[in-house]
Amino acid sequence: MPVGQPSPGTPGWSVTISDLARFAPSTTTVAGEPDNIAVVGLPANFLSSAKTETVPGTILGRALTVRFTPVNYTFDYGDGETRTTTTPGTAWDASGQAQFTPTETSHVYTEPGTYTATATVTYTADVDLGAGWIPINGTLNGPPASQQIRVVKAHTALVQGTCTERPDAPGC
Repeated sequence: MPVGQPSPGTPGWSVTISDLARFAPSTTTVAGEPDNIAVVGLPANFLSSAKTETVPGTILGRALTVRFTPVNYTFDYGDGETRTTTTPGTAWDASGQAQFTPTETSHVYTEPGTYTATATVTYTADVDLGAGWIPINGTLNGPPASQQIRVVKAHTALVQGTCTERPDAPGC
């Protein structure tokens, strides 16, 4: 059956992507690793929680189920930089990588401060009127999810031990 065409038993009835916008998933979150804190000059890892979701609904009196599948993730890091990718990001632990390792969704901040990072997910949609899934032409963006990211500077110094071990050492 052609995309966007009436389904069997529904003469003259079709669904467009704009008809489905009100059903778009709104439960997506965005998070920065580690713990929504970033260090100037080091990669902060970003993750979106978006996944394929099915949502029941009614259009023009017809019950249907809509399946939304994420296809793109646009991360806006709050400092003027954005990145669009096909991956929602993976936690460093889950990928076996050490913290501050660059990832497909990571970002390096150049200035300390508090930034609002957002993730906007682009979805494709399929509908089921009870006889199987019908793909719908086009894509739609879900509502952006946001998270405050605190960016700090890190200062290091070489020392001979901890302040507990050497309380009179410089910097203790």
